[in-house]
Amino acid sequence: MTPRVTVVLPTYNWATVLPFSIGSVLDQTFGDFELLVVGDCCTDESEAVVGAVRDERVRWINLPARVGHQAGPNNEGLRQARGEIVAYLGHDDLWLPRHLELLLESERAFAHGHVVFVMPDEPPTITPARDWSYTHGAWIPPTSVVHRRDAALGVGGWRLPRVTGSLDPEADLWARIAERHGPPALEALATSVKLPAAHRRDVYRDRPHREQSAWLRRIREAGDPERELLAAYADMPVPPPRPVPGIPTRVVRKLRRRFPRILGAPPGTAQDRYRRTRSFKGLDD
Repeated sequence: MTPRVTVVLPTYNWATVLPFSIGSVLDQTFGDFELLVVGDCCTDESEAVVGAVRDERVRWINLPARVGHQAGPNNEGLRQARGEIVAYLGHDDLWLPRHLELLLESERAFAHGHVVFVMPDEPPTITPARDWSYTHGAWIPPTSVVHRRDAALGVGGWRLPRVTGSLDPEADLWARIAERHGPPALEALATSVKLPAAHRRDVYRDRPHREQSAWLRRIREAGDPERELLAAYADMPVPPPRPVPGIPTRVVRKLRRRFPRILGAPPGTAQDRYRRTRSFKGLDD
């Protein structure tokens, strides 16, 4: 039978985190989905890790040539999706168990939940803030978003950083969907955990998974993780600005003041930011 939801999990040569991200999908209270793990021409053991998952809803796809950005695997997942709703999960991020259940309650073209945002050596925070509302170009983590498949296809799908101007590809796609279908719905509860690779040096070389393991264990041990994690971190003060690869500290400080828990598009082009963060993450070839 055709699933209602297609989950797209883009990945590139970081197989050690896949058991945890995939595990968080299989833990969903809503089970009518297919999971497409889409490799960006992976050459490590990712295919074997996905193949070891004994669940017929999970399928491995590997692009024949590397795109170098999640927009490539996301577009392929969008193309092959059978579900009317598409959801995304970063390979190093995690969902809380009711992520799909809660976001599917919305009747809008796309929706997102609050995110437990985990920076290295800082207390986790919740993004966006409670009084936040969508504005054109706002950055929302793909891990937290679901949308109608036809809404994304109708605006041309994902675009690469070289053509999105000042907006990152995800912010660019959300803006185009919002222009045609209206702003996203925001779920009041926390539904995902994001551990941004852009702030973790050499993760694609070292391929750690300690944080993913610890957070998934915590999620599974919680009685009501969507409420408990929100309550734990919703009022956590935002730490002082810290360096962001490729972005001047003064700019980070300004953005933190304006968007304390969710950033707008930093200055410069998406392509420039993409190039500057590759080395920091250990992705330079």
